[in-house]
Amino acid sequence: MSKNIIIAIDGPAASGKSTAAKNLAETLNLIYVDTGAMYRAITYKAIEAGIAEDEKKVIELTKRMKIELRFENGITRVFVDGDDITENIRTSEVNSKVSDISKISEVRSEMVKIQKRMSEDGNLIAEGRDVTTVVFPDADVKIYLTASLDVRAERRYKENLEKGFNSTLDEVKENLEKRDYTDSHREVSPLKKADDAIEFDTTNLNIKEELKKLTEIVREKISL
Repeated sequence: MSKNIIIAIDGPAASGKSTAAKNLAETLNLIYVDTGAMYRAITYKAIEAGIAEDEKKVIELTKRMKIELRFENGITRVFVDGDDITENIRTSEVNSKVSDISKISEVRSEMVKIQKRMSEDGNLIAEGRDVTTVVFPDADVKIYLTASLDVRAERRYKENLEKGFNSTLDEVKENLEKRDYTDSHREVSPLKKADDAIEFDTTNLNIKEELKKLTEIVREKISL
């Protein structure tokens, strides 16, 4: 094989990208790259340092940080400078700030460099909001995963409850609407469907049905 196979999945917040990518990685024996977790890691560290509103300091922080992803037992563990911050990056505070941090061009530039290097390690599946358009525009398979706003809000709300985060369904929906707007209107790497991506709506599918259909899509495109 002349190059490693790359499968890229993007789409709006809470569309099920992480679940889909993790399940496909396990089913097809692929390296799993959660690009969203990387931006969450930067956001968390910026909040922790009290600099989330200072773009220049966030950029400096990003350039200093060493981010490592380890996919273990179905969970992507996130390490920054050797510290496991996996549980810290999924809070409502990080949710509310991550889009603003992610739209900083210098931050995205640094993250894209790291993400591209990861493709050198073997066949992989990457998910995030610009992996099909910016990070891996030449991916072997591109999937744009989506679902209705109401379904996405319900999923995120249940996820928050399971993790013990206090939020109402209306608050979650409002946050998602804001993130959708910010992600799709930012100047650098806006969220959009790549021209050659396969749009896949998960609104009326459960996780098992989703995995079956996605696996079929991938295997129709490439041999794994």
